[in-house]
Amino acid sequence: MKTRLFIVLLFLMAFAFASANVNAQGTYSAKLISPRLGQVLHQGQHFRIEWTAKLPDWNGMCETELWLSLDGGRTFNPPVITPVVVPSTRGHYDWIVPNTPTNAAVIDIRFGCEVPYYPETPSPQPASTFVIR
Repeated sequence: MKTRLFIVLLFLMAFAFASANVNAQGTYSAKLISPRLGQVLHQGQHFRIEWTAKLPDWNGMCETELWLSLDGGRTFNPPVITPVVVPSTRGHYDWIVPNTPTNAAVIDIRFGCEVPYYPETPSPQPASTFVIR
């Protein structure tokens, strides 16, 4: 009986002291609508990047950012594609395609807040790898 009580108390304490960051991690996801897999974009082209997102209940200074990878999603180095974008469940950003030729461009749709409850959370989109020429 003492062992069972100890396990229950341990379990309850784990939830009581769990970080909000751990609880927030499963509340954000994003899906790229465009560009699509294999789509070819050309340097200097005006292109609308579109996505949908499942956002947490947030309150405060939150933002969405789009990052570009030129190596299939292995690295996402600055510069960031977007300035700060206000988060929404359906977003878009009008982009001028840079002069960075690659056959393996990937976009990462990141969400985060300036409060400790929702740290910046990446959501790379390797299923939508596209080409820049």
